[in-house]
Amino acid sequence: MNTMNFNYGKGFTFSKHIPEEVSHFERVFDIFKDILTHTSGDIEEAFDWLETLDKEYQIFSDEYTLQDFENDLKKRGYIKEEIDPEKGNTGNGPGTGKKLLTAKLEAALRSYALEQIFGKLKKSGLGNHRTAKQGVGDEKVGDHRAFQFGDDLAMINMTESIKNAQVNNGIGDLRITENDLIVEETKHKAQMSTVLMIDISHSMILYGEDRITPAKKVAMALVELIHRKYPKDSIDVIVFGNEAWPIKIKDLPYLKVGPYHTNTVAGLELAMDILRRKRNTNKQIFMITDGKPSCLTLPNGEFYKNSFGLDERIVSQCLNKAAQARKLKIPITTFMIAQDPHLRRFVEIFTEQNRGKAFLTGLSGLGQMIFEDYEKNRKRRIR
Repeated sequence: MNTMNFNYGKGFTFSKHIPEEVSHFERVFDIFKDILTHTSGDIEEAFDWLETLDKEYQIFSDEYTLQDFENDLKKRGYIKEEIDPEKGNTGNGPGTGKKLLTAKLEAALRSYALEQIFGKLKKSGLGNHRTAKQGVGDEKVGDHRAFQFGDDLAMINMTESIKNAQVNNGIGDLRITENDLIVEETKHKAQMSTVLMIDISHSMILYGEDRITPAKKVAMALVELIHRKYPKDSIDVIVFGNEAWPIKIKDLPYLKVGPYHTNTVAGLELAMDILRRKRNTNKQIFMITDGKPSCLTLPNGEFYKNSFGLDERIVSQCLNKAAQARKLKIPITTFMIAQDPHLRRFVEIFTEQNRGKAFLTGLSGLGQMIFEDYEKNRKRRIR
């Protein structure tokens, strides 16, 4: 019996699942983007990894080879070749220069990271942060009021306005006047300014555990999320080792660790300096780190370092910065991607001093935790 005869267009319709066709390029491109993040943007190393994986998993075939994939990357504008001034290479023919990522591929890596960590999120043009103030804003709250001079015409609720016109003028003489117009109440939204601090000390790759790649992916995903869903927000990314410095969004795929100690104080100073220059009210710091603070910059510019235990001098400076951020109403959320018991007490004291939050987490849940915390923070009401 055909059950469709009893649905009358209201039930479920079942059909055979037909898998979505994926081109050879798209299939390999997803693998390539993941590898490229691990190699910090080194295309030649990524190609070597593809060759190695191909031997075990048969990624390529006679129909679609590694060379075909490289040619497609060039044709689609994802990679380019560095011009060799000695050989006069223009980059159009078979080049001998170093292969480089284009801005298009850098953007693709951020989108890929977002999809991996947060799922496929559609861009929202009006996403932002709520306040308790009502008036001429940009977020509908479900309440209605009479039209006032100066109201945005886009906020007029036509259904309610027509209903009002029928009541006021009758169906036989249906016309809409200014007195019939109803607008939807809105709330003003506030911007959120975030500084993401990423630890690039040597311990981020110690003990055979790659901690920097997940941190990079989270950073790229968070940047992409904010740009798509909350375009009025700002995010700045800084890295800290012996010193701290800002990096551009386009440089995230190339991020590497160095032979550094962990100068948390320098990172916090730079983060607060960036946020001081932001005019909006909501400000926050996210800090991704795997180790204890082990470095300070002395007044003469030299570094004071101590990797053994929790140095009281360094810890004291960190707590001072946490308290300073609290006075500036800048909460610090620390994501400690290590489980060392002796660091827990430091994180607890640091968090208490700032009245912020701390997550002692592994690498697998890092992205989800940061996403959820950002979403919760953006719902705070400005007082």
